[in-house]
Amino acid sequence: QVQLVESGGGLVQAGGSLRLSCAASGGRISSYFMGWFRQTPGKEREFVAAISTSGGSTHYADSLKGRFSISRDNAKNTVYLQMNSLRPEDTAVYYCAASFTNINYGRKESYNYWGQGTQVTVSS
Repeated sequence: QVQLVESGGGLVQAGGSLRLSCAASGGRISSYFMGWFRQTPGKEREFVAAISTSGGSTHYADSLKGRFSISRDNAKNTVYLQMNSLRPEDTAVYYCAASFTNINYGRKESYNYWGQGTQVTVSS
C-alpha cells in the first residue's frame, strides 16, 4: 500500500509562489496516475491537476491553467505542484492522491490512496 506525504505548504502573500511535494513510500508511484486536489472548510474536495504515469500527459482544472503546474520524478518517487501567481482564493488544504487508473481523473472517487494534506494560506 502506498503512503503519500505532502509538504511545502505555508503562508504566502498574494502573487507569490509555492511548490508542493508529495513523497511516496511503500510502493513506486510510477505505477500510478497521480493527482492534486484541494479543499476548504464546508466545501467538496476539488480537482486541481493530474499527471500520467510517465509524466507525458497533464490535466488541470480550467480555472488554474497557466498558474499551476504538475510534474513528477519517478526516480525520486515524488510528485510536485508548482503554484504561481497565488490568490487568496487558492487558500486550502492541498492533497496528493494516487490512482490505479486514468479514468475520470478529475473525480476524487477515482483515487485509491491519499496523503494527509498540507495547508496553503494566501494573504491579500
